[in-house]
Amino acid sequence: MTAPIPSLTRALMFAAQKHTDQRRKGERAEPYVNHLIDVVDTLARHTDGADVDLLMAGALHDTIEDTETKYEELKREFGENVADIVRECTDDKSLPKAERKRLQAENAPHKSERARMVKIADKTSNLRSILDSPPPDWDNARKLEYFDWSKSVVDGCRGINAGLEREFDDLHKKGTAKFTPKVA
Repeated sequence: MTAPIPSLTRALMFAAQKHTDQRRKGERAEPYVNHLIDVVDTLARHTDGADVDLLMAGALHDTIEDTETKYEELKREFGENVADIVRECTDDKSLPKAERKRLQAENAPHKSERARMVKIADKTSNLRSILDSPPPDWDNARKLEYFDWSKSVVDGCRGINAGLEREFDDLHKKGTAKFTPKVA
């Protein structure tokens, strides 16, 4: 058995190297690796860090989708379990964005428990980013649309980790209140 801390740090280093030139869309344009660390931290806090494969998949969840990384490379480097979770979390970039978003919500309930936890942590991190450093070209309607779509994905992932779901719900509620137009 491979030691959990070195396995996790190796996955984080791999992801950081793969995403080196990527930045978040927010006004502060944070390094993309910040998002990956946030996803791992969110998963670790709500699972007591007990499942290193889950944490590694959280670190690597966007590598196939957003870099030149292939499934086979992840499988060779991190094992089939981790590679399978990442593959489950990967959108088909050959499809139009609207179709990818629709499929995320539609397919969420059919994912493995680990992939659903990564999805919830990913959406939680994204909501946190929009609240803390929103994309400068997004108006409140666009932010609210993202919050609502994220909820549709997370709703399909429910029933696996109450703490993870609660953290998402708290951020969703905060953002919905902040971005919903006030009626005069």
